[in-house]
Amino acid sequence: MKLSLFLSIPLLATLAASAGDPVDYGKAPADPSMVDKSGYTLFNPTPRELWRDLSPDRPDATESPVTVDAGAWVVEASYLDWRRDNGDESYTVMATNLKLGLTNDTDLQFVFDSYTWENPAAGAGSEGFGDVQLRLKHNLWGNEGGSNAFAIFPFVKIPTGTPLSNGEVEGGLILPFGMDLTDGIGLGLMAEIDAVYNDVTLDHDIEFLHSAVLGIDLTDRLGMFTEYIGITGPSTYQAYFAGGFTLSLSEDLVLDWGTQVGLNDNSEDLGIFGGFTKRF
Repeated sequence: MKLSLFLSIPLLATLAASAGDPVDYGKAPADPSMVDKSGYTLFNPTPRELWRDLSPDRPDATESPVTVDAGAWVVEASYLDWRRDNGDESYTVMATNLKLGLTNDTDLQFVFDSYTWENPAAGAGSEGFGDVQLRLKHNLWGNEGGSNAFAIFPFVKIPTGTPLSNGEVEGGLILPFGMDLTDGIGLGLMAEIDAVYNDVTLDHDIEFLHSAVLGIDLTDRLGMFTEYIGITGPSTYQAYFAGGFTLSLSEDLVLDWGTQVGLNDNSEDLGIFGGFTKRF
């Protein structure tokens, strides 16, 4: 669902200068506010006991504004993602987001579809590895606690030349915001601007994605979400409703499953997905 502006934040300079649920946006760790974590980097990792609560970017389309702690790895992936649109079906196994904490407020992400099989109703299908996105999330506030959080999130899609690749560079900027409404209920809002290649006009179009998600804690481990997603293109508008559940098996492992339904003729008809988030 993430659509494919270039990465412009100087990573090496950031690291050098710093060296020496169901989404629970900005929720504070057990002993949060008295610890200065600004000096931790990829090369000077945050101690595990100071890690903030896990805040996955999946399974909803609305990204979390909270980053991965410096030096920690997170793997977010789907067991299976099935989509159907006007009789055409696609299956994706291990749609993956590998996240690495660079500093206390910045993480680097590698997003790719490990294997996708497209089975159009008419004509031959395609299958294989997809394109790769490089994404850089920088939290501006709310990473360590407080009632709300916000981040900036540029990304670029790099073509891989596989049968599923359109062979074009695409990219965009994501602006995720999250806030606590009450104890156990959170609201996420996101705006996203994308430069997407149009194979009819042979040029890039600008698309605008906006979404809102409501996350509710049903128990200490079980959560649910409902979400609206809208995508505005040059001449079309797509609208979706999504919902699902998350199950926390530990502080570092979350399972999820859900569905997405198209609300108008321009949208994909139906999607069903399930996956996990694991932190190391």
